[in-house]
Amino acid sequence: MTVSLPWPWSAPRTTDGTGRTRSDDDATLRDGLPGAVARSLVRAGRRLATPSGLAGAAVEAAWVGTHLALYPFGALARGDRRGGHGYGVEHLPPVQRGLLISDVEAAGTPILLVHGMVDNRSIFTLLSRGLRRRGFGRVLSINYSPLTTDVRTAAARLAEQVEELVAETGYERIHVVGHSLGGLIARYYVTRLGGDARVHTLVTLGTPHGGTCDAYVLPLRLGRQLRPDSALMRELEEPAPGCMTRFVAYWSDIDPLVVPQEHGRITHPDLIAHNIPLQGVGHMSLPINGSVVHGISTTLAHLAQDGSTRTAGVTQLETGRRSPSHRR
Repeated sequence: MTVSLPWPWSAPRTTDGTGRTRSDDDATLRDGLPGAVARSLVRAGRRLATPSGLAGAAVEAAWVGTHLALYPFGALARGDRRGGHGYGVEHLPPVQRGLLISDVEAAGTPILLVHGMVDNRSIFTLLSRGLRRRGFGRVLSINYSPLTTDVRTAAARLAEQVEELVAETGYERIHVVGHSLGGLIARYYVTRLGGDARVHTLVTLGTPHGGTCDAYVLPLRLGRQLRPDSALMRELEEPAPGCMTRFVAYWSDIDPLVVPQEHGRITHPDLIAHNIPLQGVGHMSLPINGSVVHGISTTLAHLAQDGSTRTAGVTQLETGRRSPSHRR
C-alpha cells in the first residue's frame, strides 16, 4: 500500500516490513509537523512510563556513563584490522569454532561498524566483542570526523574505506552495521553510490530513515539534511531498482533522537528490508542490547546470498518489490 502525503512528508510510504499496516502513522502524518511531533512525544512519554521503559532508561543512563569513559580511547585507537581466526581452530571456544566449521564464509566475511554523530568506534565495544565471541573473525570499526556536515561526502569516504577493506581481505562483499547517522551514511552509499555491489547486508540501529524532527533545532547543514522534508530524504526515497543489499532496521519506541520513532523503519518499496521494533531501549543502548547482538549474529550467520535463511527457525527477511532493470 502506498499513500500520498502532504508536506512535510511528501515521499510515498509503504507497509513497515513486519506485515503491519500504517493507518495510525498515516493519520499522524496527515496532521502535519506539529501534530506528528506532539503525538510522537506523547506516545514516547507513555512508553517511557512503563516498567520496560523505566528499565530501559536506567540501562541507557548507565551505558552513557560508561561510554563517556570509553570515548577517549575510541577516539585515539586505530581501526581494528584483525585477519580472522588464522589457520587453526583448536584454540577457539566452542561457539567460535562451531560457526567457522559450519560456514567458513560467514565466519570470515568482514563486518564493518559505522558509528553515529559526534561519536566514535567506542560505541561498538560490546557489540564487536559479542560478534567475535559468536564466531565472526573479522569485525572492524572505523572513525569518521565528528565535524561531518554532509551525508553524501561521508558516504563517498565510506565507499573508499570499503574498497580498501575488500582489497585487504579478498572478500568481494561485506556486511555493514550502522548506528544512528552511521546507518544513514551507509544507506546512501548502498542505494545511491552503487554500494550494493559491495554490501551483502546492512543493519541499522536507531537510524532516522525518514528523517527526524529533532533536526529542526540543529542550525547546521547536517541538521537540514536530517529533517523529514529535506532534499536528502527525498533523494533516498527515489527508485532503487535492482538493489542487491538486504536491510535490517532496528528501531525503538522510546528513541528520543528519532522523532517520530517510526521513522527508524525502512519503508522503501524497492528495498528488501526487515524492520524490527524494540520496546524500552534507549538510542545509545541499541548497540549493547542483547536481542540486537543475538539478532545480528543470527542473521549474518544464516543469511543466504538470495536473502533466504539456511536454518529452520531463523527469521525470514521480508521480500520487497523488485524491478528487473538495474538502476543508474
